[in-house]
Amino acid sequence: MKDIGGRHRVGNQTEPTVFDGHNDVLLKLYRAGGVSAAQTFVSGRDGAIDAAKAAAGGFGGGFFAVYVPSPIDLEFKFKEMTNASYDLPLPDPIDWEDAFPVVMSQAAILFDLEKRGALTVCRSVAQLRETLGSGKLAAIFHIEGAEAIDADLNTLEVLYKAGLRSLGPVWSRSTIFGHGVPFRYPSTPDIGSGLTDHGLRLVQRCDALGIMVDLSHLNEAGFWDVARHSTKPLVATHSNAHAICPHSRNLTDKQLAAIRESDGMVGLNFAVAFLRNDGRMLSDVPLEQMLRHLDHLIDQLGEDRVGFGSDYDGAVVPDDLTTCAGLPHLRAAMKKHGYDDALMAKLCHGNWLRVLEKTWGE
Repeated sequence: MKDIGGRHRVGNQTEPTVFDGHNDVLLKLYRAGGVSAAQTFVSGRDGAIDAAKAAAGGFGGGFFAVYVPSPIDLEFKFKEMTNASYDLPLPDPIDWEDAFPVVMSQAAILFDLEKRGALTVCRSVAQLRETLGSGKLAAIFHIEGAEAIDADLNTLEVLYKAGLRSLGPVWSRSTIFGHGVPFRYPSTPDIGSGLTDHGLRLVQRCDALGIMVDLSHLNEAGFWDVARHSTKPLVATHSNAHAICPHSRNLTDKQLAAIRESDGMVGLNFAVAFLRNDGRMLSDVPLEQMLRHLDHLIDQLGEDRVGFGSDYDGAVVPDDLTTCAGLPHLRAAMKKHGYDDALMAKLCHGNWLRVLEKTWGE
């Protein structure tokens, strides 16, 4: 498979390259040994994304998330989320002193992958376009949960210089900047208070620097605080439609209307609990269910404001898409569903490039 300017050739056919709004590869490599495990991304690893799987699936890159894990029992969490309803308690907040070393360690993995030639950390849309056309993976340095950002925002400035271009103020747990949503079904995202004063300053400084503010995981009050105070498009990198799956992590039609009005963007999350009508963490999800979410998002946002935000290496995903090598199955389903070539290119990567140009000020 060869990349041809935003498309990948498979035999005599070409398909649009997928640029994706969220993955957790860095967390998995961090847990596997850190920088010493980075070579497995090149040589092959037991996970959703590596160099070979990306080439096979036409995966051109995306937002590589840096995330500080909470000490939670994942097996218990996933088992609870297979039930008809659930409400998992929010993990405790993490102090800056504990978060910062973890963020530095995961960022070091990202830059080690760049040194190995596995990817390019892109700081502009021009660089993204060039990298997508080169056959090398294009990566955006993203942080999910701002625990490693201090109240004075000094670390934000340093991380921006290092290449940070996207930031989520919260994961599900609270930070000094705001509050996230729990893993709760059924539920609305209208849970708790919004951004703190520190959070409002963080949003304003991100706008000034050209760091995209990610709304995925923010509760609804925090969402509306960003909408009121940010001058940039509203973007949720990996979220789905609450009208189809009434999970606290999903976006209501009212929120989608605000994203559309701001000329923003939503990346479809492949995590099955946010796709299924019943909110259960079970992987037997047909691709048609993903298309239901895509159709709803396109209907609410317009075809220029929808893309993918897979959550690969961080979530249970549909059986047909367990790794990025399976992405041709999704493209085939989209074509069969009636999406034409122009819409396919927008959904697969074009819309991310569009919204980043507006967000980064290019």
